[in-house]
Amino acid sequence: MRHFAALVPPEEAVEHLDDFLEARREAGPFRWTAAEQLHLTLAFYADVPDHALDELVERLGTAARRRTPFRARVAGGGAFPDVARARVLWAGLDLDEGAAAELDRLATGCRHAASRSGVGVDGQRFRPHLTLARLGRPAEVTRWVRLLDAYAGPSWTADRVTLVESHLGEGPRRRPRHEVVADLPLGGVDLG
Repeated sequence: MRHFAALVPPEEAVEHLDDFLEARREAGPFRWTAAEQLHLTLAFYADVPDHALDELVERLGTAARRRTPFRARVAGGGAFPDVARARVLWAGLDLDEGAAAELDRLATGCRHAASRSGVGVDGQRFRPHLTLARLGRPAEVTRWVRLLDAYAGPSWTADRVTLVESHLGEGPRRRPRHEVVADLPLGGVDLG
């Protein structure tokens, strides 16, 4: 089963970004990510065997407890692989130096938790972003990136890692359906 470890911005931050994009969505040739699925992937696990899931959750919990909560805000943006031939439009995170280091260590911990659980980690080096939209074919998106560069959302505290199970094609319009498996507190913060 496909899973990913993520930072999920709080509802207020997602609503702020969604409101910013709402009036602009029809002007672009994108498949927009549903607001309730916006997240920052820390590690992607293409195939988590059922027998490894409990150990993965336990090890992710340990990795999360080793990190401290930090302040973040969604701000700016970009495109993958680049603005001239974009396939993905993304929003970035505005972090101070300490928070950026903490986020990098958290992503590394999520990758190590998987490998110690016998779960493979997919993807290249960690590049923090929230995928906003995808394009069916590469396109030039400079004006969209400039628009995102002018965006800065409200500040929030990143205080948990969320393990999500992704069911391909089971969501609206045959998009993925996401199911939260576990919320794991950073630094032992009580999520109650």
